[in-house]
Amino acid sequence: MTNDALIKKDFFGHPKALFILFFTEMWERFSFYGMKALLIFYLTKYHLFSDTSGNLLIGSYAALVYAVPVLGGFIADKYLGFRKAIVFGGIMLVLGHIGMAYEGNAATQSITGAITRDETALQIFYFSLSLIIVGVGFLKANISSLVGELYEKGDKRRDSGFTLFYMGINLGSFMATLICVWLGETYGWSYGFGAAGVGMFFGLLTFISGRKLLMGKGESNNPSFLENKLFGFKNEWLIYIGSVLSTVLFWQMVQNHDAVSWALKIAGGISFIYIVYYAATQLDGKARDQLIALTILIVFTIVFWALFEQAYTSMNLFADRILDRTIFGYEVSAGQFLSFNALFIILLAPVFAWIWPKLGKYNPNTAVKFALALALVGLGFGALVMGINLSGAGKVAAIWLILAYFLHTCGELSLSPVGLSAVTKLSPAKIVGFMMGVWFLATASSEFIASILANIASVDTSNGTAPDLNLAKQSYLVLFEYLFYTGLGFGVVLLLLSPVIKKLMHGVDKELNN
Repeated sequence: MTNDALIKKDFFGHPKALFILFFTEMWERFSFYGMKALLIFYLTKYHLFSDTSGNLLIGSYAALVYAVPVLGGFIADKYLGFRKAIVFGGIMLVLGHIGMAYEGNAATQSITGAITRDETALQIFYFSLSLIIVGVGFLKANISSLVGELYEKGDKRRDSGFTLFYMGINLGSFMATLICVWLGETYGWSYGFGAAGVGMFFGLLTFISGRKLLMGKGESNNPSFLENKLFGFKNEWLIYIGSVLSTVLFWQMVQNHDAVSWALKIAGGISFIYIVYYAATQLDGKARDQLIALTILIVFTIVFWALFEQAYTSMNLFADRILDRTIFGYEVSAGQFLSFNALFIILLAPVFAWIWPKLGKYNPNTAVKFALALALVGLGFGALVMGINLSGAGKVAAIWLILAYFLHTCGELSLSPVGLSAVTKLSPAKIVGFMMGVWFLATASSEFIASILANIASVDTSNGTAPDLNLAKQSYLVLFEYLFYTGLGFGVVLLLLSPVIKKLMHGVDKELNN
């Protein structure tokens, strides 16, 4: 058999390139979630940030991480192509994680409460975050779009391919929240962040080594533009240089929550105007309706992720301060509880993939699944409310947080995999990358909102610890009750809108549910 024939031969019923993307994304998510799981503790325990300032910094960083793929997707669509964008993004991510491994000196707090921090270490930290922001911007949306490009239109393997890809994301997350958190809290923050960087390096090597398996997929739609020169440089290199220089902007923005707020408002407004313009001038009736349906679904994802992403701020601090973390005689690190989300996805994703088609005509449409997701994420916070109320004067039993992650995971599986597939199916072919970026821009808005919501439960700390258990419990109770009602309320609203959305999808909904 020739080399070309071997490359074209499917592997377990899917293109071999899917498994290259699976392992690339697995390692990229290992680096991303490993670092993210440590962030709130690194800020509040090592640099002695307050809950409020730590939450807002994470919100600004996470918002930028998910907003920049709008630009990365657009640049890949118009100029670079998915493959080159992913390679460049991977390089930036490796550099960013190398910088994160430098922790500097721990902050100190005097008897009067004055805090002295290592400002040089913090500036290196902020700049490293800016490198990661640009790296994710070029990699995240484009690797998801490249998965969709592996399958021809109407290929029934597409949804199962996305499900496999999604499991790669969560395998990386599961390993990261166990390994990086353990290394960071046991041996030092630099070990945890450094391990995340090693994971990203493996991801980049995996993608580069699998180029032949892509069989030309993901290449530039405008190669002549890339070869043309301006100021003596090829346009391709000008894109790379401009992107590297943009890290200076993000370096400053990640430290300024208000600047990120305005950037999100402007980016969201421009994206919405562009969608309306494109729908009105470039599309016929059916394609226009489908783009409108996708836009409505994306808006409701903002609410879902704003609640779900409490995991890395308020729920992480709740686990550290309020939870009885002893399970079968072993004390679990607070950050390691995040692994339950990934573990439940790995266990339940095949179940969800099997059960939806088995329901046949009773299989709920996409909008109903999104409504169910909102209700489930709300119920997860209901479990935490119950746990706090039943805890008396002591700490909350770990089972309540585990139950919350179980319900949140069921909600995620009802929304995220079918949502990624919906973007590739409902988007006009010429703006798939852009709409995938808009999907992540919605998540960026959620991250920003999540950090503001988390501050409802901000607790006064001394040297990074919360001295009053009962006062802290009441703060988290107020937040979790609010999130419980928010999830259920928006779930009901979307359920009422679901017949209209289903009609706008013109049968694509049936493909998504099979």
